[in-house]
Amino acid sequence: MKVETFQKLISTPFHGELNAISWKRELIGDFSEIIEQVELNENLVELSQEELSAMQLSKQGQLAREILLTDFQLLKEHGASPTLNIIKDYERDDAFPFFPTDVYSFHVDRSPIPTDTFLCTYYGESSEIVSNYQATQKILIPEIRVELKKLYGGDEVGFEAFLSEYFFDLHYQAKPDATIISLGKGNLWRLATDYPGSDCLPCIHRAPKEKSSEKRLLMIC
Repeated sequence: MKVETFQKLISTPFHGELNAISWKRELIGDFSEIIEQVELNENLVELSQEELSAMQLSKQGQLAREILLTDFQLLKEHGASPTLNIIKDYERDDAFPFFPTDVYSFHVDRSPIPTDTFLCTYYGESSEIVSNYQATQKILIPEIRVELKKLYGGDEVGFEAFLSEYFFDLHYQAKPDATIISLGKGNLWRLATDYPGSDCLPCIHRAPKEKSSEKRLLMIC
């Protein structure tokens, strides 16, 4: 679902199949200029508002910065805790080769209290979502479940708790004919999470595979 204002983004209730809402925007400014000013010695660096405000930028860079600072303020006033990340790539999970649990895998976010996930890609490859009805929870796929039971090695009683403890139950596999939806650049998204008493299914999403020569600029909370 698409909305035209931040207020509608935060006030439109999730229900039933509606678990992702986008404030669709066409942003102006040069966001790559902000990325270029940060020395990236790690795969991911968090950029603070103070660091962002202190940058010496061209007019186009200043326009981009103003949008970022405004988004920071909007999300904070809503009660969220946004972080602005420059990403080369995320750490890969190779602990269980047959079942990676990193953010490149389709997954849902879980919380013990009612909350939503907000994210916006300003530069670089965009995150992706898939409909709940076009994906299968990985722990329900027979061949994967067999391998998980081998890994667990205990009795059936504690198996479900094991799946939750290691976050296996949060991950999904898109069906062969699934439509993968890119969240696009500049759009601020609100995604439903898995929490007790939720009125809708949590939104299944994943990080994109980054281009080797291009970093991402992402705000998330």
